[in-house]
Amino acid sequence: MRIRDILQVKGNDVATVSPEATVRELLAVLAERNIGAVVVTGTDGVIAGIASERDVVRHLHDRGAALLDQPVSSIMTAEVRTCDPGDIIDGLRKIMTEHRIRHLPVVENGRLVGIVSIGDVVKNTIDLLETEREQLVGYIQS
Repeated sequence: MRIRDILQVKGNDVATVSPEATVRELLAVLAERNIGAVVVTGTDGVIAGIASERDVVRHLHDRGAALLDQPVSSIMTAEVRTCDPGDIIDGLRKIMTEHRIRHLPVVENGRLVGIVSIGDVVKNTIDLLETEREQLVGYIQS
């Protein structure tokens, strides 16, 4: 299975904020959309970074409540790993596990076309295992 298969099920909607948005605005997006991370993009749509709940918590501990009015660029992860819709899910699972990444933006021809979370990858794996189990049970019973 490929990343595009996950995107066909979950859709291509990606929450984004600008690097100049405040951490407070970031938190509003995370809460309103019930998500764990957003892609940080410039006005040109190019990925500048990614910001997650984890980033907020780590920096809040260090900087206190003043963090809320600072720009997202001050807490985001600037080196963003991405994947292609044609990438194989098994490879993505390995990358996410080895690098402790929970969200990967999906980029095609330099354009942001989706985002995949570790939860999406795990759900896909469970669905595949369930399908295989059903096929094996059907084969044994026939």
